Amino acid sequence: MRSYALLLASFALAACAKRAATTNAPASGHDHDSPTVSVTVTPPASVATSDTAIAPGAADAAARLGRSPRHSEWTTIRSGPNAGDTLRLFVVYPERSTRAPVVIVIHEIFGVTTWIESVADRLAADGFIAIAPDMLTDKLPANGADSAGQQATALIRALDQEWVQRQIDAAARYGMTLPAALPRYGIVGFCWGGSVSFAHAVHSSAVGAAVVYYGTSPKPEALAVVRAPVLGLYGEDDARVNATIPSADSAMKAMGKTYTWSKFAGAGHGFLRGQDQRNGANFAAARDAWPMTIQFFRTNLER
Repeated sequence: MRSYALLLASFALAACAKRAATTNAPASGHDHDSPTVSVTVTPPASVATSDTAIAPGAADAAARLGRSPRHSEWTTIRSGPNAGDTLRLFVVYPERSTRAPVVIVIHEIFGVTTWIESVADRLAADGFIAIAPDMLTDKLPANGADSAGQQATALIRALDQEWVQRQIDAAARYGMTLPAALPRYGIVGFCWGGSVSFAHAVHSSAVGAAVVYYGTSPKPEALAVVRAPVLGLYGEDDARVNATIPSADSAMKAMGKTYTWSKFAGAGHGFLRGQDQRNGANFAAARDAWPMTIQFFRTNLER
């Protein structure tokens, strides 16, 4: 197995005696008038920070990926009309007897790290063909994101957002032409990738479902063209991102579109990656958010 250096995000620690999850979710279809439901759960005295039924945190990513029985591969595709228009993809296949929907996995501002590969592997374990496009193709060497640090961050911040969306289109087209794939795809992104995922719902009329992990929302005026249902998953202690939820929620409601979101008390930005942070609050959020993600994709893509 390849040896990977782990890249851990930095999170502030906060005492958390109990966890509350607040969900704003439609009862069905486009019904956005359901009341907010708050649930308070008291965690056990010994707080767990790992669960193999969900995507791993960064601390467990390399080990979980190394033990995976699923087939994964790197491939390079043409992503545009010019000879230099290429895009690296990390692809993981599920073990199933029927064709599978495709889920495009959009990395954080750190690039396609070992952690993103492990998230793709877990999506495959849950039955999807997972494809993580490398937005730093030709900017960093393959498998170079783990050690790139600030270089990767600076390169990603400089990317043209329309170019990014065209790369996602190319990855989705490739995925849906695979013999083992259904002609349907969804998208999920984290942090920078979460914002890109929501933006893809604006950009594409073909995407079947979009999941946003702690990414900012588009401007309300841009949401009129959204066709796909959107699921947003946010840490409570992430005011910068969470400030963009209300306007998106109001706009999507007014236009009869589906935007379901949950905010997890005590969790910080990047809670899925940093499951061992914040005295169990991040792990609790991840443990709740991952099944919601899988069910959302199954409901909207497995039909």
